[in-house]
Amino acid sequence: MHKYFFSILLALTALTACAQDDFYKSYSFNRADTLRGMLRPERTCYDVTFYDLNIRVDPKSQSISGYVDIAFRTVEDFSVLQIDLFENMKLSRIEFQGRELSFRREHAAVFVTFPPQSKGGSGAFRVYYEGAPQVARNAPWDGGFVWNKDRLGNHWIGVACEGDGASLWWPNKDHLSDEPDSMSIRITVPNGLMAVANGNLRQTVRDGDQTCYEWFVSYPINNYNVTLNIAKYAQFSDTYIAKDGEKLALDYYVLEYNLKKAKEHFKQVHSVLACYEHFFDKYPYWRDGFALVETPYLGMEHQSAIAYGNKYMRGYLGGMIPAGMDWDYIIVHETGHEYFGNSISCNDLSEMWIHESFTTYMEALYVEYMYSYKEAVQYLLSQRRNIRNREPILGPAHVNWENWEGSDHYYKGAWILHTLRSTLRDDAKWFDLLKGFYQKHAHSNIHSEAFFQYVNTATGRNYDAFFRQYLRYPGIPTFEYELEPKGNGLRIRYRWKADVSGFNMPVALGKKDAYEWLQPTAEWQTTTLKNITEDEFRVATELLLINEKRK
Repeated sequence: MHKYFFSILLALTALTACAQDDFYKSYSFNRADTLRGMLRPERTCYDVTFYDLNIRVDPKSQSISGYVDIAFRTVEDFSVLQIDLFENMKLSRIEFQGRELSFRREHAAVFVTFPPQSKGGSGAFRVYYEGAPQVARNAPWDGGFVWNKDRLGNHWIGVACEGDGASLWWPNKDHLSDEPDSMSIRITVPNGLMAVANGNLRQTVRDGDQTCYEWFVSYPINNYNVTLNIAKYAQFSDTYIAKDGEKLALDYYVLEYNLKKAKEHFKQVHSVLACYEHFFDKYPYWRDGFALVETPYLGMEHQSAIAYGNKYMRGYLGGMIPAGMDWDYIIVHETGHEYFGNSISCNDLSEMWIHESFTTYMEALYVEYMYSYKEAVQYLLSQRRNIRNREPILGPAHVNWENWEGSDHYYKGAWILHTLRSTLRDDAKWFDLLKGFYQKHAHSNIHSEAFFQYVNTATGRNYDAFFRQYLRYPGIPTFEYELEPKGNGLRIRYRWKADVSGFNMPVALGKKDAYEWLQPTAEWQTTTLKNITEDEFRVATELLLINEKRK
């Protein structure tokens, strides 16, 4: 075992060093990190096809108990597989084909011993567990349960577990690469409370002083999107009609005293869905419907049951969007995640930019759709101050990693897409590229290379150096230049200074609204701009994520 683990560490170090240009070479990762983050043989030997989660929630003791049935397909012969459950949760027993299985726990990993299973087979096992799940100190930025009460003293409970992982509250194969084809979620709560989960409510079953709410998800779902919301909810419905006339069920679950306010505020959902249908496709979970569920924390992209806690305010709790705009950041952002994050999911935590960068860029697309391109650029500029450039957007692979210092995988990533669009200089091609990429990979898990390859093919250009610079290095390229008046124009000497050899992205410069495009390389080049003064000259940093340096 020790020899095997040492081999894994060597492989991990090599992968990390190659992929991230030595940035993470000095980082140390422990055994628990690799058990959670790595696709070891005990994980790759099986594929989860269905989860049936059954739990009872006790608000008074702030605990849960129950079981999950895990249906699987055997990918390789195995006698031991790995599931995951946080150490503070008690795993009572595991059953398979009428017999109890032995298991051992190491950190949050659970290694279960089976009778020999052959490739191509299938089966299901049941895991019984209980405990007081980790409490979130500051949801949704840290993972755990939120045990709260509304202003009338009723229990108000939610969970958010992106990053920390779904195994903080239920046993599962806690790796982003494996999503079940569908899922059942049964939540039993005290009478008087409602439990809202993902998908569609199939039935409620009352048993004494408890009621079980049975929900069913008919699409693949990544584990951190599985949710529960418990409160004394009021529910109302609406309908969105797509361009082709198909009707989508909209369901809203809000605290009773916010019902009137919610009915007015949530009307904007229609414009958000219309925008994303225009740029990408129809809402991706049509059979399961679209829902907003009021939560005691700000928000989370829980598939078909979006957590909403923005207090019916514009922007982000009243701020973070430019004056003159009136839209709810949480509705726009979390609905965007239904496309990127939920429908298209990454295969590893290191590639969360696929979730966050695209969704943050979708906020700008919403501004463009509702207002104008000019105001979309202003919105992006308002976010640029948050870019830190301290570490690569791509993190270290194969470890449980979501410890970025800042939010570059949100804001910098959105600016990378904005920059890519600008360099194409063809909006029709850009929007065809975005829509085509989404539609090709909808309801699937991908690596970043899928997007890189798609861009190269769709544009007929090689953007490898572009993506390597912007995603695998902390810094951004610097456009260096010298200016010299020449007649009624300017003589400009220019080049790129970048980390990546062969970086040659085009750059726009000259008079604002009348830019000329040049093709710098690492070598100095010279050209002359006509009819422009030094005071009029500028580099188009509102279009491109670059530094500029006049020498």
